Amino acid sequence: MRLSAVFVYTNDLLWLDMIMNDFRDADKVWLDLDLATMSSAAGSDTSSGMSSGMSANKSPATYGMQQSMALAVKNGRISAIAPMAVVDEPLLPKASIAGRGGWMTPGLIDCHTHLVFAGSRAEEFEQRLQGVPYAQIAREGGGILSTVRATRAASEQQLFDLAVPRLQALMREGVTTLEIKSGYGLTLKDELKMLRVARQLGDAFPVQVCTSLLGAHALPPEFSPEFSPEFSSEFSSELSKGSDAYIDLVCRQMIPAAAEQKLADAVDVFCEGIGFSAAQCERVFKAAQNYGLAIKGHTEQLSDLKGSQLAASYGALSVDHLEYLDASALQPLVENGTVAVLLPGAFYFLRETQLPPVQALRDAGIPMAVATDFNPGTSPLASLRLMMNMACTLFRLTPEEALAGVTCNAAQALGLSDDTGKLVVGARADMLLWDIQHPSELAYQIGVPMLKQRIYQGDVSDV
Repeated sequence: MRLSAVFVYTNDLLWLDMIMNDFRDADKVWLDLDLATMSSAAGSDTSSGMSSGMSANKSPATYGMQQSMALAVKNGRISAIAPMAVVDEPLLPKASIAGRGGWMTPGLIDCHTHLVFAGSRAEEFEQRLQGVPYAQIAREGGGILSTVRATRAASEQQLFDLAVPRLQALMREGVTTLEIKSGYGLTLKDELKMLRVARQLGDAFPVQVCTSLLGAHALPPEFSPEFSPEFSSEFSSELSKGSDAYIDLVCRQMIPAAAEQKLADAVDVFCEGIGFSAAQCERVFKAAQNYGLAIKGHTEQLSDLKGSQLAASYGALSVDHLEYLDASALQPLVENGTVAVLLPGAFYFLRETQLPPVQALRDAGIPMAVATDFNPGTSPLASLRLMMNMACTLFRLTPEEALAGVTCNAAQALGLSDDTGKLVVGARADMLLWDIQHPSELAYQIGVPMLKQRIYQGDVSDV
């Protein structure tokens, strides 16, 4: 045997011994798995733990597949991944074995929701289907201001109780991380109230909650020329009305308070003709940067105000909606690594016809995430799996792109790509065990229970 071959063989023996130590010391072990790691490094040394001398189980590129594998977890993180062929099962403590067989994926990540609110817009939904214009609905007290009215009137406990079944619906489908935005309070007190409830949900349930301050969501009634006295105002009479004055409030009061009280991880804006101008959004971005908060944006949903390019120039984690995004102006997103978040639920619910430029995003190599946009007015749909299907059927994503959109790319959209969204050694053990034959089923078939285990930080929770 040549010296180089002896060296490789010796290295492999050392690697096998180290791997078995990792499995013997693990808190839990899953055996006989097929993995959809969703890692571009799937099968490499860093993702699987396999040494360069090992030739077993070279994984295909799609989904980062690794088949007939074992996976170990210790202290809430993935500690080892190896082919079943090299795992000496009799040496494993039986108490550590938490699962056998099936497909395992990263936990699903819903990177854009408005989960905390009060009130219902079902009657408005019915009116719109009967042909009543939104402007008339708004004049009669409906629209977003009806949600603002109900959310302001609700206590923190009431908002928490209302949000729980929405959150549980997402968790039952396999969501282990989600973002929750404010934006239905539109006063300092009520925006902070919403953010506190979002934090409380993360403390009360086995799910990671990221929060975004969306104070610049809509112009509150107190600042509108058509101010209605039915809305109580906490503002002094000297305060000039109008959207610029409200943006002053967002920048000078809401953002500092949310940052100082550690209630927000990011700041979001609605850059749109019915929201706020690009110049106003830029003021918000600058304030967010001053307080060390990440930036996100609702951009190009109804028109092209160049909000996506502006947000990317300020280092935005993501820009979301994007139906009217200029396919020829994507370079700022590429240069910043900004994620394009697609929201097919709102597209469907509003019966939109303008498609986001998916092929241009694909050609530019811009990561695409998929989210529910769960909210009372334009996407009351608490199903991330349904969004995967819609992303395929409406936007023509592939099932693999859809799964990446709710795992690794969604993690990047929340600034969490170093910690979650992939099955790699060292990542948080947020994982799902599915009773499926192939990962494409996750975007294909909706409504049939497929989830066998939901694992959050290494602990198996009820499905």
